[in-house]
Amino acid sequence: MATDFQVTIDCSDPHALADWWAAALGWAVEPQDADLIRRMVAAGHATEEETTTHRGALVWRAGAALNSPEPGRPRVLFQLDPAPKTGKNRVHLDLRVGTEQREAEVARLTAMGARELWRASLGPHEWATMADPEGNEFCVA
Repeated sequence: MATDFQVTIDCSDPHALADWWAAALGWAVEPQDADLIRRMVAAGHATEEETTTHRGALVWRAGAALNSPEPGRPRVLFQLDPAPKTGKNRVHLDLRVGTEQREAEVARLTAMGARELWRASLGPHEWATMADPEGNEFCVA
């Protein structure tokens, strides 16, 4: 049996970064159940400090997730980590858009708040390494 997985990205503002990546990928932010959150707080299973409001909705402070519109793709979880990013990512996302779309995608993501870090190639493969608004590296190939 194969093991399922999700990709988890530590960040300082999980809800804002999930919104950014949802727009970047064309995916949807996973809805959170405000009524369940209220019940968990009322029953003493969680505290008000573990919640926040994002875009007018009550959500868990600790994270937000994305789901692909196409089944079978891994969920992406943005998890609160107040520690600052201190080095290069050891794991990153590669956005594969194709040679003919790469420049337009780099321009689109830059206009959304990403930064281009450098360009590289290996044989016939070329890519742009970028950083999302919190500095997490990703590639556009």
